[in-house]
Amino acid sequence: MDGSETDFNLKVVLVSFKQCLTEDGEVLLDHYIASWKGLVRFLNSLGAIFSFISKDVVSKLQIMEYLRNSPQREHYTSLQSMVAYEVDNKLVDIDRHSRSHYPNSGCRTVLRLHRALHWLQLFLEGLRTSSENAHTSTLCSDAYSATLAAYHSWIVRQAVTVAFCALPTRKVFLEAMNMGSSEQAVEMLGEALPFIEHVYDISQKLYADHSLLDLP
Repeated sequence: MDGSETDFNLKVVLVSFKQCLTEDGEVLLDHYIASWKGLVRFLNSLGAIFSFISKDVVSKLQIMEYLRNSPQREHYTSLQSMVAYEVDNKLVDIDRHSRSHYPNSGCRTVLRLHRALHWLQLFLEGLRTSSENAHTSTLCSDAYSATLAAYHSWIVRQAVTVAFCALPTRKVFLEAMNMGSSEQAVEMLGEALPFIEHVYDISQKLYADHSLLDLP
C-alpha cells in the first residue's frame, strides 16, 4: 500500500480484501497484510484518536511479516496453512488459563487483527446506514462494545469511550475516504464492505472449527 496520501482512497483498500481470497476460499496472508496496511493509513488519517488500535495493528503486522519471511514461510502462505501448521506442531497456546508459551504465534496474532477487523467492519457499516446527523461517537462506541471491548480492561474501555466523544462528524469520516461526495462514499461502502465481511466470515469459521477464538 505504498503511494502518497493524495492517491489513497478507501475503496481501493476495501476491494483489496477481495484479493485475499482464492477460488477455494483460502485467505492469502500477503494480501491480508497489505489490506490491513491500507486500513492503518485510513485510521491514521483521522488523527491520534485511533492510535490505540492502529499502533497495536502495526505491531501485529510486523509479527506476520516476520513469519512470512522466516525459514518456515511456506507454512504462512494462507490463513488455512498457518492454522494447520501451528496446530499440528503445537505452536499455539490453546489453553487460555496457562502461561502463554507462544505469544507471537501466527494464530494468536491474526486473531487480534481479526477482532479489530470486525470492529472496523461494524463501524463502517454503521456510517453507511446511519442518517446524515448521526453521532459518530455513538456508532463507534456501539461497534467497539460489540467487538473489542470484551478483550480490554475496564480502564482501557473507559478511556476509549471518553476518547470517542472527540470523534469528527460523519461527513468528515466519509470525506476522509477520498471518494468524492458523502453520497458517493456511502455507495462505495455498500459495494466494498461485503469483501471484508467475506474474509471475516471465513476466518471466523476456521478459528471456530479449531477452537481458536479464545486464544490467550
